[in-house]
Amino acid sequence: MTDDFSRGGQAETATPPDRRPDPTQEELLLQPYQGQRPPAPGWFTRAVETPFRTRTITVEGTDIVYQQWGDAAKPGLLLVHGNGAHAGWFDFIAPFLAEDWNVVAANFSGMGDSGWREAYTFSGFCAEQIAVCEDAGLFDHAQKPVIVAHSFGGLVSLLTAIEHGDRFAGAIIVDSHIEPPGEDRPRPPRRTRPNRVYPDLASALARFRLAPPQPCENDFAVDYIARHSLKETQDEDGRPGLVWKFDPFIFSKLLAEWDTMDLTRLETKCPILFMRGAESSLVTPEVAAYMASLQDPPVPTVSIPQAHHHIMLDQPLAFVAAIRGILTGWPGGR
Repeated sequence: MTDDFSRGGQAETATPPDRRPDPTQEELLLQPYQGQRPPAPGWFTRAVETPFRTRTITVEGTDIVYQQWGDAAKPGLLLVHGNGAHAGWFDFIAPFLAEDWNVVAANFSGMGDSGWREAYTFSGFCAEQIAVCEDAGLFDHAQKPVIVAHSFGGLVSLLTAIEHGDRFAGAIIVDSHIEPPGEDRPRPPRRTRPNRVYPDLASALARFRLAPPQPCENDFAVDYIARHSLKETQDEDGRPGLVWKFDPFIFSKLLAEWDTMDLTRLETKCPILFMRGAESSLVTPEVAAYMASLQDPPVPTVSIPQAHHHIMLDQPLAFVAAIRGILTGWPGGR
């Protein structure tokens, strides 16, 4: 679930509708199912049933939960989710990559099953990435790990590549937006109220929407991440209910740093590659060209056909194939 935090790739799940303009029927992808699971193909069911290991570590006083697939003796691959999302966004992606990699997906603080903080910083999110890699053994292999990061997670990972890139072989930044000169940096709405409590699963799923709004034919994938975006709670009258997991006040606490962050000089300490959805409303061809120009020689850019911002939902198998193909020869071959 997520707020639409700028057009810079900060939008990964749904934000409760009472905090944003009323959604259109087209945005409420799961409403027609009335809480029932949409039919899913066999490959998807097998993937999400693949076992993984879950571990909790403490980073700067807050519990950070991560998932790990595959053989820990293989080279490391860190999968990074976007704003308000969670590690489960990769449950149907990671098993295909675990054939060759020690795959890890973590929940940022304030999101998924990780703990919440009184204050959030971009440097703190970077520290969480480093701590997870250290705990999962990704830095112990002779081959340095690679980051694959979506949307807001891509912006965090760019900062990680600038500050700690000497510890990574490379970073694939997926549909993250850096605004060209003259384009105002969008600012998210300031949240003042907690997430809405829903009385039951069906009513919560019916209000789930992607941000930024986009079509998605794979309702089974949307349904999966929506179900894993909820946790049990009680409303103000003590009645049981469900609430979105993410901390709604994260970006109210990040705004000052967000307004001053400069990504126009991408002096990363490891190679980076940009991936975008060919139909993305965030990383348009013009934005992609600008972002590629931020390094010399230009940053390699890969476009996934018939994909919008949420590439792993729109084209999950093409996303897997693209990552596997990229990692065969980049960075530096294997």
